[in-house]
Amino acid sequence: MYTIIRNASIVNEGKIFISDVLIEDEKIKLISDIISVEADVVIDAKGKYLIPGVIDDQVHFREPGLTHKANIYTESKSAIAGGITSFMEMPNTNPQALTQELLEEKFKIAEGNSLSNFTFFMGVSNNNLEEVLKTDPKTVGAIKIFMGSSTGDMLVDDINVLEEIFETSPMLIAVHCEDEDTITENTKKAKLKYGEKVPISEHPNIRSAEACYKSSSMAVALAKKHNSRLHVFHLSTEKEISLFDNSIPLKEKRITAEVCIHHLWFDESDYQEKGTLIKWNPAVKKKSDKEALFQALLDNKLDVIASDHAPHTFEEKSNSYFNAPSGGPLVQHSLPAMLEFYKKGKISLEKVVEKMCHNPAICFQIEKRGFVKEGYFADLVLVDLEKSWEVTKENILYKCGWSPFEGQIFNSTITHTFVNGHIAFEHGCFDESKKGQRLKFNR
Repeated sequence: MYTIIRNASIVNEGKIFISDVLIEDEKIKLISDIISVEADVVIDAKGKYLIPGVIDDQVHFREPGLTHKANIYTESKSAIAGGITSFMEMPNTNPQALTQELLEEKFKIAEGNSLSNFTFFMGVSNNNLEEVLKTDPKTVGAIKIFMGSSTGDMLVDDINVLEEIFETSPMLIAVHCEDEDTITENTKKAKLKYGEKVPISEHPNIRSAEACYKSSSMAVALAKKHNSRLHVFHLSTEKEISLFDNSIPLKEKRITAEVCIHHLWFDESDYQEKGTLIKWNPAVKKKSDKEALFQALLDNKLDVIASDHAPHTFEEKSNSYFNAPSGGPLVQHSLPAMLEFYKKGKISLEKVVEKMCHNPAICFQIEKRGFVKEGYFADLVLVDLEKSWEVTKENILYKCGWSPFEGQIFNSTITHTFVNGHIAFEHGCFDESKKGQRLKFNR
């Protein structure tokens, strides 16, 4: 089957140029000024921008076991509407993905239900090292360590286990960094002051910059000691930026870092309006942290933008501080949020594509995705930068039915999303006749 996208303004590898794109079945066949092949589908993209499909390297889609919040089908559908064509999902489901068998069960669910491409991370605990070392680097995204609070027994706080993983892991180690002892001590102080009625505004003081830095600096030190391939998730503080380097090309980095949409968009002044709806771990912190993170992104000290999509029901989030879970839904709105920063002159389109599409593919060595290139999978997104819309409950696709962006007007609209050459989303309508594919890795 042939599909031609005509007259698109293609954003790829630091350039914007107008061209046609020929898709043959799943892959990009040709990029040329004029393509004269007779095609089954022709899309006139004049005035629109064509970017690679976004690769979100950190999501929580809640299946299995937590499907009252979300599932792979509903959240992958939301992702497609948001221009995310590939996701990398975390192991803290129920049961947790702590064995190869449980990990493969998640892949089987996705094969039958995911509208976007997918991979899952192998989880680490204090006592499953043997299972972790069985992980196939060519078919699994990474191993994930929670070096801070997590569900169940996924907090890894045994230094001997950490040393062994960093020394022996054959693949990328992704980490959540917050020091548990610091958080525990800060929680005690808050309870002494407020009792059980601790306000949400205390969240960035409890899960403090010091808690983040103590943990992330340990992870970086371990990686340097063992020459491990380390990727630090969701940086939230100015202090942590000093741990990362921008003096060498991304492909040569052994230590990389990610920043999430909510840490670029919100700051502590938003707790008054949004309350526990913007309770995340790590916490949204000071305006100065937000501004420093954005600059570090532009300066290439931070390599990847992700969502950390972590939905909970509105009822769960509406609880008091200690009873409201951390996390929120973001995959439908992360690309529109970054395009809003572009519209405000804070970042270029080329840099948005670099951080959301190219760099995740480079960091994780994903096979033939993340770029608009001949021979690559046709994971593509068409964007109308002149079409505005408002986030309302009626157009939110998350199973949980809410968004921290409700009421926000975005001034760019995703019109088409292609997954492996298939038009999965077009002007608000979905074609679910084809499912996404398991990601493969060049390792």
